[in-house]
Amino acid sequence: MPKFIINGQKPLAGGIEVKGAKNLALKVIPASILSDEPMIISNLPQIEDIDKSLQLIEEIGFKVVFKNSTVTIETKHVKTIELPDKLADKFRTSIMFVGPLLARFKKVKFPHPGGCVIGAGGRPIDLFLDGFTSMGAKIKASGKYYWIEAPKLKGTDFFFPKVSVTGTESLMMTACLAEGRTILRNCAMEPEIKYLADYLNDNGAKISGAGTSTITIDGVKKIGAGKIKIMPDRIETGSFAIMAAATNSEILIKNCNPEHVSALLAIFERIGVKFEIGKDWIKIKKSNGISAYNIQTHEYPGFPTDLQSPYTVLMTQAKGVSLIHETIYDRRLIWTDMLSQMGANVTMCDPHRVVVIGPTKLYAKKLISPDIRAGIGLVIAALMAKGTTEIDNIYQIDRGYEKIDERLRKLGADIVRID
Repeated sequence: MPKFIINGQKPLAGGIEVKGAKNLALKVIPASILSDEPMIISNLPQIEDIDKSLQLIEEIGFKVVFKNSTVTIETKHVKTIELPDKLADKFRTSIMFVGPLLARFKKVKFPHPGGCVIGAGGRPIDLFLDGFTSMGAKIKASGKYYWIEAPKLKGTDFFFPKVSVTGTESLMMTACLAEGRTILRNCAMEPEIKYLADYLNDNGAKISGAGTSTITIDGVKKIGAGKIKIMPDRIETGSFAIMAAATNSEILIKNCNPEHVSALLAIFERIGVKFEIGKDWIKIKKSNGISAYNIQTHEYPGFPTDLQSPYTVLMTQAKGVSLIHETIYDRRLIWTDMLSQMGANVTMCDPHRVVVIGPTKLYAKKLISPDIRAGIGLVIAALMAKGTTEIDNIYQIDRGYEKIDERLRKLGADIVRID
């Protein structure tokens, strides 16, 4: 199994470019199913989850041509409306293919989606199934398989009992081809949702309110495909900014949207991290020490749960006591035990809260990445630590960050990949 070997405490400097947003690309690929016209997607990140999504599209019977960071998807002819086990149960966002298949082909069969360990048992698909049912679909479940049929999807008024990004995106796409008006309430407001809605509207959909808590979709009989360029990844942007602050490095983060990480930058101002911003860049400067600051993860525009792990690492270098409160996913703080092994002063209060006392020196250890975001947190910790750190199961990191070792080496990091 591949692993990273990282010799820590090497000076970092220079520029790093943000790749396309994973959390948008994984929704745009399924969106191609809604139309029988070819779709061209550019600025795709070359990561594991994107590879799986494109493989899944091919398994359905569609044609995929991927060159560099641009893919063309032709969806005119379908081979099967069943999502294959070997792919669908390997990553969580395979559920995003269900709605578009149901909307266009009136039926779909799929296994319960898989993914990383965080939130296992706490990331059910009930919201999706309830939404499809509300639109008139009939659902049968047998073992881990679901069979959904809907000869005619109808508009509905649906309230999300819990804010869900993927739930919002899935039902929004599905409703595009439903008959009549759909109103989705208590929606997630992430920028990726508005970006997806804007793309769909450019190709014939009638969506209003995306980016707010209430989205209205007037169904149409047919939509086109066209071209879409994936927006910069705001989680990469934030991760790199935290990495620069944690290692006290001067790093220019290029091809990003500073507005998308406003919650993080506001905290940087409070704790003493020096930075400058431009239209599409953030420059993190060296600071004279930083102060501890509590965070509570929250849906956008609050502090992103996907930046909780890197931020926890940053707090090991801050002066004082900070409380990290994870409100979105169960089990997402379990990884902090590995920070403790590295010398950090971290105390777990309960499954959703840890207290970090800093600053502390970190020391190299043999580690295992449990998920995508904890994985990048461990990479940042290893860059700061004294000695040589070994991080196993980096497959999880590769799911979210394109060629991260190559990009960090250009900043001066001593990191190698061992296969």
